[in-house]
Amino acid sequence: MIPESAWPLLTGSMTMIGAGFAAALCIMVAAKSGAEMLIERPELSIWSLLFVALGEGLAIYGLIVAILLSGG
Repeated sequence: MIPESAWPLLTGSMTMIGAGFAAALCIMVAAKSGAEMLIERPELSIWSLLFVALGEGLAIYGLIVAILLSGG
């Protein structure tokens, strides 16, 4: 039996795991496609950095939601 006080920590940790996995997947795809884009059009280098930064923002939002869910 899981105690009641453990549920906020469990939901927060599961949220962080999901957000971290989604962010890692997003960064992986963005870095791969950004590298392919740089081969064809090097003048668009800032866009590849922007796509990777959006994936990192997903992890930060997941961290914020996990903190809020755990009651902090």
